[in-house]
Amino acid sequence: MNILKIKRNILQLLLVVFFIGCVSRKTDISTNFSVAQVNLIMGEEAFRPMRVFKINNKKDSVLLRSKSAYVKPDPTDFVLKKFTQRLFATVRDSLSMGVGIAAPQVGVLKNIIWVQRFDKDEAPFEVYLNPKIISYSDIKQTQREGCLSIPNRRAVLNSRSKSITIEYDTLEGNHFTETVTDFTSVIFQHEIDHLNGILFLDHLDKEVEAAN
Repeated sequence: MNILKIKRNILQLLLVVFFIGCVSRKTDISTNFSVAQVNLIMGEEAFRPMRVFKINNKKDSVLLRSKSAYVKPDPTDFVLKKFTQRLFATVRDSLSMGVGIAAPQVGVLKNIIWVQRFDKDEAPFEVYLNPKIISYSDIKQTQREGCLSIPNRRAVLNSRSKSITIEYDTLEGNHFTETVTDFTSVIFQHEIDHLNGILFLDHLDKEVEAAN
């Protein structure tokens, strides 16, 4: 009887350990990303750049034309944190060296962007979750734009607003609203366009049509 009781206790203990292990594995998976996205993000170290999707690749182009999804701010989400790190590594990679980047440009349809804040001291890069433009100034500005996803193409646009008001979340879950002007506002407009499947060439085409 004692032997049977010991065996039963051991079996119960193993079941408990197995159950805890299953729960742990489930909570380790970010609720912000699909399994495929998690595999893509976690496949390399945080300092490793990700492949930039290009408009001249048919499969890449389909994704770049797709709308991104909401991201739940969560400082404990290690997949989200690593993704923002890898996205930053991509925009600062020697092959890119951009002033901004959006998550769709690396194949992840989530509302995340990095922007270099030329309107702040030392022009720091900052990450934004769920950025949205809630107002545009009627006054426009003329700026030259390029895009990491559109190789060897730059163009002058005249239709970007001089000033915009944006709202966004931080990784820590704080929500802010602020007004951005001049070239930094162009970067925000450019990157937020990416989250909606819009490329800067779309604005150029509209300007050309309007001029004819």
